[in-house]
Amino acid sequence: MGNDQTAKTLGKRPLPQVLGLLSGNEMAAMAAKHIDFHIMGYYPITPSTEVAENLDEMKAFGEHDIRMIPGDGEHGAAGICYGATLGGGRVFNATSANGFLFSIEQYPVQSGTRFPMLLNLVTRSVSGPLDIKGDHSDLYMALNTGWIILLARSPQAVYDMNIMAVKIGESKDVRLPVIVAYDGFFTSHQKRRVSYFTDKQFVQDFVGKYEPLYTALDPEHPMTFGPYMNDPDLINNKKQLSLAMDAAYARLPEVFRQYAEISGREYHLLETYRMEDAEYALFILNSSYDTAKDAVDNLRKQGTKVGIVSPSVIRPFPYKEVSSVFKHVKGLCVADRADSYGANGGNMTLEIKAALKDDPDNRTRVISRIYGLGGKEFFIEDAEKLLEEAVAAGNGRAVKLFEYHGATPGNPAYGMEKAISSVNRADVTGHVSALVDQQTGRITDVRGVNAQALSMVPKRVVPGHGACPGCGIFSNLNIFFKGIEGDVVVLFHTGCGEVVTSGYPYSSHRITYIHNLFQNGAPTLSGLVEMMEERIKRGELPEDKKITFVMVSGDGGMDIGMGPAIGTALKGHRLILLEYDNEGYMNTGDQLSFSTPLGHDTSTSHAGPYQKGKKTHHKDTAQIMAACHIPYVATVAESNYSDMIKKAKKAQEYAREGFVYVKALSLCPLSWRSEEQIGEKIIAAAVDSCFFPLYEVDHGKTRITYDPEAKGKKVSVMEWLKLMGKTRHLTKPENKDIVDAFQKEVDRRWLRVKAMHESPYL
Repeated sequence: MGNDQTAKTLGKRPLPQVLGLLSGNEMAAMAAKHIDFHIMGYYPITPSTEVAENLDEMKAFGEHDIRMIPGDGEHGAAGICYGATLGGGRVFNATSANGFLFSIEQYPVQSGTRFPMLLNLVTRSVSGPLDIKGDHSDLYMALNTGWIILLARSPQAVYDMNIMAVKIGESKDVRLPVIVAYDGFFTSHQKRRVSYFTDKQFVQDFVGKYEPLYTALDPEHPMTFGPYMNDPDLINNKKQLSLAMDAAYARLPEVFRQYAEISGREYHLLETYRMEDAEYALFILNSSYDTAKDAVDNLRKQGTKVGIVSPSVIRPFPYKEVSSVFKHVKGLCVADRADSYGANGGNMTLEIKAALKDDPDNRTRVISRIYGLGGKEFFIEDAEKLLEEAVAAGNGRAVKLFEYHGATPGNPAYGMEKAISSVNRADVTGHVSALVDQQTGRITDVRGVNAQALSMVPKRVVPGHGACPGCGIFSNLNIFFKGIEGDVVVLFHTGCGEVVTSGYPYSSHRITYIHNLFQNGAPTLSGLVEMMEERIKRGELPEDKKITFVMVSGDGGMDIGMGPAIGTALKGHRLILLEYDNEGYMNTGDQLSFSTPLGHDTSTSHAGPYQKGKKTHHKDTAQIMAACHIPYVATVAESNYSDMIKKAKKAQEYAREGFVYVKALSLCPLSWRSEEQIGEKIIAAAVDSCFFPLYEVDHGKTRITYDPEAKGKKVSVMEWLKLMGKTRHLTKPENKDIVDAFQKEVDRRWLRVKAMHESPYL
């Protein structure tokens, strides 16, 4: 126990440090650079994404040699990290919220096989409904993973805890992975005054050289990692993990002391404020601690003896220190920024109660308050209220043992107003028709594609959403939906299209809309399709009920969602998957996705003296989906609106047979760094350069629907690249080799599509 970190010399002069003004994410990246990890496996998710962004920018300017490996999702990133730790090096990652949950099955593997690594968990509310702001619902999910969990309540602590975490986790008697958790946006994005070492060698000397006990890179001494275990082997394995946690409990104070000697900043298992004579107290985690200090000072001025306790570590849980610090406290309020639903208290409340119960002399009355969910602000007045409730409890007054603090009472009589009318089926039916060959069942033509007439067809997504000016998502959607007639149900997975159209309590959708997470959109919609068909079969719905189901993907969703989409396609579920390809993870801040083309500058593929943008070519999702042998695959672009509408109608008809995939190139002026006024020109140049060829695959037969060569409009890829800021560096002579490689690959893919167009067998 002790006071908050201070610049104490502890008998030794601290090593030289730089003063700065940095955020928690910046300090996490700074620590990683100084530690010099071998590998960072990562996947972007708000609010942790900046850690990888900062490191990638540093790498572009030669500031470190950490190998940055993007995953295809958080689950894949965790696998990259685990595999890297088997190779005997230092490994790093950062994630948040649902990303943490998506990868959570990997974490017990990491701890159960005893391979250290470091994970920065930038805490955020776990959806649904979706919320990207900070609470501790993801942190509490980590409690039973077998990882050491350190807490950082400030940007300074983020830097310090990252460094100490490596030394603790790699200790010979510990050998466990470590999470450093800090509050999303409150700590991750707010800049504070900080200090960091002038020389990374100071940090590397402190953590020491990592010497793994075992490695998968030693063929002369082959090992088996992660064997199948029966009882009693597994229980013995878990007992060893428990003993490793005990060793970490003993090791933590020693590492804290050693770090204080070189930094001048002292940490303890529990940080306390004015607890020396406190009769009433508040137990609270991370960034709220500093706010609550002011509340303590205010109540102390009124003569009330209150104090605060905040842990620096919750795994292993400092139960001895907890029992000691509250020994003479009459009333204690434990504030949890997440609920353990149905347990009548948050996780910290339950653990505090358990620790105090072991002391037969303890008489502290403990109450539980859930606060700050979804990033709800925590003010001094809130802390005062919680402390006052601790005082009331300690004095025996009637007070609820468990309650939410800051929740707004609902009104059962309140009814939501309908802000926009739904689409009338008659208004969106009978405009476009498909001509079908009766012998083959194939669609031979689409009639009724008249721009003037179709402009009168109601939009299914109305204006008034929050998309950036010039965003290509909604021009693509509104053109595509001109070819879709009748009733439609849409599912958007997480992304820009979802966030900007469905901010509670309003919606821009005039049809039934569903949201689910990136990786599970296609399976979710397939479940709805199958339920409709089963209910029709059972007579619960009319036999003539016809609904077209459309899943909208984008913002890198065909990376993290590729596997589930392929699985849905192979099962033949009758729905349309429409991907708006904006060439990156735009909803989290323009990180590279596997659809990002070679050489393009993103926030995780910076262009600089030591790095020239993305290192690999773009993923051809249309060809991947065509390889699933589904009824229909198509590529579309808003510059060729008539072609898009015709393909939309075909997609609707073929979706009655099975799974359909359509890919639209979607402009993102913000991340492409282009003028929104020339959006259609940019898309047209992508098509005319054959970077984004327009074709369809109808039951395995490829047909080019727009041939810029035949029309005398074909241009080089440079004609497209020079229109965007994200590729401006590629126009420089020194990067000609990248452009040549890009042009060569675009030509190869175009020739391949032409060959498939000309052959009945390809």
